[in-house]
Amino acid sequence: MALGSNADLDHVVVKLNPDPAWAQRTQTIAVEGRDQGATAFTTLVPAQTYTFTPSSGNTVTIPVSGRAADVRLRITANSGAPGGQAAEFQVFGVLAPNPDLTVSGVSWSPANPVETDAITVSATVRNAGTAASGTTNVNLYLGTAKVGTAPVGALAAGASATVSADIGTRESGSHQVTAKVDETNAVVEQDEANNSYTGSTALVVSPVQSSDLVAATAWSPNNPTAGGSVTFSTTVRNQGTAASAGGAHGVTVTITEQSGAVVKTLSGSYSGAIAAGATAPPVNVGTWTAGNGRYTVKTVVANDANEVPAKQGNNTSTQALFVGRGANMPYDMYEAEDGVIAGGASVIGPNRKIGDLAGEASGRKAVTLNSTGASVEFTTRAATNTLVTRFSMPDAAGGGGQNSTLNVYVDGTFLKAIDLTSRHAWLYGPEASPQNSPGAGPARHIYDEASILLGTTVPAGHKIKLQKDAGNGLNYAIDFVNFELATAAANPDPAHYAVPAGFTQQDVQAALDKVRQDPSLTGVFLPPGQYPVTNKLTVYGKPVTVLGAGPWFTKFTAPAGQENTDIGFDAQASASGSTFRGFAVFGNYTSRIDGPGKVFNFTNVTNMTIDDIWVEHQMCLLWATNVDNTTVKNSRIRDMFADGVNFTNGSTGNRVTDNEARSTGDDSFALFAATDLNAGNQYDNVFENLTVLLPWRAAGLAVYGGYGNTFRNLYIADTLTYSGITISSLDFGYPFLGFGPQPTTIQNVSLVRTGGHFWGQQTFPAIWMFSASKEFRGIRVSDVDIQSPTYSGIMFQTKYSGSRPENPVEDTVLTNVSITGAHRSGDEFDAKSGIGIWANEQPEPGQGPAVGSATFSGLTLSDNAEDIRNTTSTFTINRS
Repeated sequence: MALGSNADLDHVVVKLNPDPAWAQRTQTIAVEGRDQGATAFTTLVPAQTYTFTPSSGNTVTIPVSGRAADVRLRITANSGAPGGQAAEFQVFGVLAPNPDLTVSGVSWSPANPVETDAITVSATVRNAGTAASGTTNVNLYLGTAKVGTAPVGALAAGASATVSADIGTRESGSHQVTAKVDETNAVVEQDEANNSYTGSTALVVSPVQSSDLVAATAWSPNNPTAGGSVTFSTTVRNQGTAASAGGAHGVTVTITEQSGAVVKTLSGSYSGAIAAGATAPPVNVGTWTAGNGRYTVKTVVANDANEVPAKQGNNTSTQALFVGRGANMPYDMYEAEDGVIAGGASVIGPNRKIGDLAGEASGRKAVTLNSTGASVEFTTRAATNTLVTRFSMPDAAGGGGQNSTLNVYVDGTFLKAIDLTSRHAWLYGPEASPQNSPGAGPARHIYDEASILLGTTVPAGHKIKLQKDAGNGLNYAIDFVNFELATAAANPDPAHYAVPAGFTQQDVQAALDKVRQDPSLTGVFLPPGQYPVTNKLTVYGKPVTVLGAGPWFTKFTAPAGQENTDIGFDAQASASGSTFRGFAVFGNYTSRIDGPGKVFNFTNVTNMTIDDIWVEHQMCLLWATNVDNTTVKNSRIRDMFADGVNFTNGSTGNRVTDNEARSTGDDSFALFAATDLNAGNQYDNVFENLTVLLPWRAAGLAVYGGYGNTFRNLYIADTLTYSGITISSLDFGYPFLGFGPQPTTIQNVSLVRTGGHFWGQQTFPAIWMFSASKEFRGIRVSDVDIQSPTYSGIMFQTKYSGSRPENPVEDTVLTNVSITGAHRSGDEFDAKSGIGIWANEQPEPGQGPAVGSATFSGLTLSDNAEDIRNTTSTFTINRS
């Protein structure tokens, strides 16, 4: 028991449960204590045997002589149980003399500063204790930011001292001033909880009379593609209190790649005075031909003659610019087969077999670590303090997975082990409904991912190794690793964000309810930690921001001892406008279950934001029914058992951008124009800059009906069973609206090693165009590169009712499409492989020869076993 400070002890009281069944129980008890600041306990009362009797209320009193700040019992024998027991433990004594440092006031000079004044903050420290204090210091804060430290000399009991620190110039505004004495606990005190003081009035810094120019640069198109021309314009705003000088205000824009090399410098100017608070018209500074990569756009507006030096720091600003197909994620990818292997490690593959360590790996290759000392090592391209690995290891003999570890080395020195489990991998039997039992049939879905904070920052150019040592008792396959430099975010606005009292589901729900009921609060901040939950959290009543410290640091977890627990967030219509950002949700799903498991299950809501969320082992990140104007961005979707993101039932105006999905159990990103719950159509949705890797069932992108929807800047690779992109008018038995007549646009896409087989004998191409239950029309596909498709590049197929085709392919145009490397598969589906473009003529179940037509322009076909196959009389391929 911690007493807070040293006390002269008199006695302790130990009480058991008063139940008569506990009467006459004996325990052998020693009393131990330690001084404040000490780490080791010493014996205060040697071990003796005590009897607990009903007449004493099952209580014993043990006299104690000595001084301690922390007291504990050591129970070495108990007649009634294998371990020690105590219902209550009380310590009696008198606190020993100790200092007690407090802060009684804060002040500053000058009393009414402006932005150009250097400010000195003072704090009055008092020793309210009964003994002298040693030297320490006071930390000074403006809001939550520490701005200065002042030394505090020794103080006699009852004495005070005023100490000061210079905090320099500060920007205009109202600043809460807090002083905290002895934050490092250098002085042993009677009370360690009274060392902080916040001033009752704020430090108000007035703006200085000055112009204050800031510049922002925009570019068009705002999501450029490689080889395209990008136009840059800069807007200058005067956020100061005085007009700028006349004449020219020069602007310089530089575009810098990750290496630091400047690839383009642009310049321009605006001439004339800019009034205080006014914004000048945009200045066109030039154009740049985009190339794939990550860039920094730096904008500098020249210092103004009416701008004091204190206002010139924000004349330079930077923005990030990404050009490329796929998501711009904050981590780097390292394929295991590109690493350095040693100690008996082997590169396996390539092949495209389901249930095979190479066939289910990205790039269709992996590295096996099957002997002690086997390793794969990577050289970091950027600093990292995290590690993610996609791995496979054996299932338990009866299914259900098993746990293991793999050792992590940095520059040849052991750092720590990463925990692995195969619990969420290994499904068996029927491809459409696999089970967890190995006896059900052939295996599939044999990989999973694991992540770890390294606890140290590894700089660029250093080596991180995964190694199987003697203590790592299984065989392992490594597919790839990710490295990322992650930083925990602080509460951005403590005055307006509630913080849960703890980490339980009840604590988080109580904080959400508090925000709903308090008009001064706008959100909940979730500090770093694990938040165990057993069902959905509910958000309703008003828009709420749920903000974590980042997905590496704030994590919701499902019960480890259960499986298939439905956790996440249920947002009601009254919570429209809410934001969910900066946390992870790790579930416990082990198989596919229709219905539950959607982290965000949104219905009839608008203007929602899902940002920087990490989900694993769930069904879906988001299932959206009649959801409008909602954004899903910067999120990582991994090892799921159904769709990553699916919008349906009249969802309009939504944006899905900069997300990566890996190993989903249905379409990674989908739009389905069903009308069973809402009669409206689906239009004006934009899916852009998406990466899809290794979906183990269904497609990377699936578009089922709707119109006016755009899908662009996509990278999809290594689909295991299905097409890279599905464009289909199949209704699945639901009320449903087909395509068009307004266009559906798919542009700027890479499809690498995509396609597969499913539903028995059905093979799938890189792009599957399936005219089925409803209209198939208005399809526009452009700037697509299909590389090494598993069976075919593009396949047209039509659904039949009996002998009658249901709907033809109409008004379908494909521009600038390249298909390369469609080779014969050599498997049981060899006759359906090696085809660049295929108008499917085969009478597969429920289907027949493709019907309709499609027009290609700018088509490139190379290294295919067969460029075009069309033996039908019902489908026309027009090529110009």
